Amino acid sequence: MLDRSIQPDICEPAQLEVLRPTRVTLPNGVALNILDACDSEVTRVDIVMEGGRWHQSQPLQALLTNRMLREGTRRYSAASIAEQLDYYGAWLELSSAPQHTYVTLYSLNKYLPQTLDILESMVKEPAFPEKELKVVIDANVGQFKINSSKVDFLAHRELAHALFGEAHPAGQLVCEADYRRITPEVLHDFYARHYHARNCTIYLSGRITDNCIRRVEALFGRESFGQCLEKPGSMFCQPVSDARRRIFVERSGVLQSAVRIGMLTMDRLHPDYLKFRVLVTLLGGYFGSRLMSNIREEKGYTYGISAGYASYPGQGVLAISAETANRYVEPLIAEVYREITRLQDEEVPPEELGMVKNYMLGDMCRSCESAFSLADGWIFLQASGLGETYFADAMQAVKDITPAEIRDLACKYLRKEDLREIVVGAK
Repeated sequence: MLDRSIQPDICEPAQLEVLRPTRVTLPNGVALNILDACDSEVTRVDIVMEGGRWHQSQPLQALLTNRMLREGTRRYSAASIAEQLDYYGAWLELSSAPQHTYVTLYSLNKYLPQTLDILESMVKEPAFPEKELKVVIDANVGQFKINSSKVDFLAHRELAHALFGEAHPAGQLVCEADYRRITPEVLHDFYARHYHARNCTIYLSGRITDNCIRRVEALFGRESFGQCLEKPGSMFCQPVSDARRRIFVERSGVLQSAVRIGMLTMDRLHPDYLKFRVLVTLLGGYFGSRLMSNIREEKGYTYGISAGYASYPGQGVLAISAETANRYVEPLIAEVYREITRLQDEEVPPEELGMVKNYMLGDMCRSCESAFSLADGWIFLQASGLGETYFADAMQAVKDITPAEIRDLACKYLRKEDLREIVVGAK
């Protein structure tokens, strides 16, 4: 009988075996990546185009170009696209990032010919109809107004603006008027520059058959499509940070204030990045982190607090996020700085570092357990410009890091004078 009073041994993975995609260049130059790693008869198709917020000529151009792909084409109306995808049990996701846009389709294999026909029409011949665009803009403006009443949304915007500045794509604050300036012509312009065969990469993941590959090649790989023949160049913008250490935005009548404490830091290509991830996780990247243990569990200042990292071209952002009762804002901020000081002055106990390592190693293993998560990983490498050894390097960095290195990284990169504090709430 299994004695459940005895904790099982923790087994550290020796290495991370990550399935590499089979790569094919289709006749028209489109790069096709195939990850056949699923027993269920389901296929996911990811179409990745270079060109995102960094490449737009006005705010929201990239986002709404991507969003409007499902709102009608030469062959299908918006209602027809929605009805047929629902009928065939398919799922469509559209998203936009700083330098890429993504179209993702999940489909049962037996209905893949039908769903791929719809996907092809969306990618190659969107209509950007004016009536549907007005509906989408009105819905987005409504959601924007709702979000603008939330302190966490306002704090996120203010931190980005404070760190990057108004002239930087990441620091621009979108307003209602920006939505109203979007027209079909604006969307056609962005589409023409970025949605074409020379700028396209496709990932197939799931249960991939020869018929599936042939169908994708027939629709997306034989003939060139799109108007432009050039890829967009890499974009780098120099941030201009606000000189103020504390920025307060008053929202009278709210019961809680949103607190953001953040700074610019290294990007993912920096040699210290992989070990810096461990420091961020230890500080506030999981439920047992320093910030959660102190500020939530011991002090009770907040229901949740976290530290996270976001990457942008050329820079990264370290951000600490929490919401708290108005009277606890100052004590909460003081405890954040106290935890940073502890990391700089004291070495992390081996037991605590071991727990963080086990958490991160387990999370890395879970991220490679399915065909779809593998596709996410390889798309992430492409978008970030990272090498194929990233997965192995990341695991080794977690295994190798020492308490002394954690302390040195905290001293080097958690500089309190570089942190900006954003507080949105009542006085």
